[in-house]
Amino acid sequence: MQIEKTPLPGLLILTPQRFGDARGFFCESWNRKRMQEAGLDLDFVQDNHSLSMQPGTVRGLHFQAPPHAQDKLVRCGRGALYDVAVDARKGSPTYGHWVGVELSAQNGKQLLVPAGFLHGFATREPATEICYKCTDYYAPDCDGAVRFDDPDIGIDWGLGGAPVLSDKDAAAQSFAAFDSPFVYEG
Repeated sequence: MQIEKTPLPGLLILTPQRFGDARGFFCESWNRKRMQEAGLDLDFVQDNHSLSMQPGTVRGLHFQAPPHAQDKLVRCGRGALYDVAVDARKGSPTYGHWVGVELSAQNGKQLLVPAGFLHGFATREPATEICYKCTDYYAPDCDGAVRFDDPDIGIDWGLGGAPVLSDKDAAAQSFAAFDSPFVYEG
């Protein structure tokens, strides 16, 4: 497993080694023992799978507040997406900064998004599937969202037209109005 640091502390790009032949490939997308040896001691308790039919579908920027904050390991099972994480930890030197990574079935990259980050993605291809593991269970009372197109964050999603949004994401709060429940712990 290749582990790549990003400019945002704690946000990592994981690329599993693939073993391929004429049939296709095999890889371990997560191996708890190997990740613990690399200093990543995470206990995933829930697996999620999302399908977005249209390119330009945007989901996010989502978060789950304490006491049910989640670390997420995100990968693309089919198609391609632009995955984005925004540092929302009060006191962080990179508060409000974002990193975007192209995840696809082809490149096999994964994004490890720690608790304290806003998370979202935009699909690039039809029928894109997103699979992600979480370290805490979904808790509706802790669920929230910030506008994907907030000018204070300034994410370049690379969209070719109007995004396909849920009602929740279309009505999400601004970053300025967001009272982050997350604190940077260095």
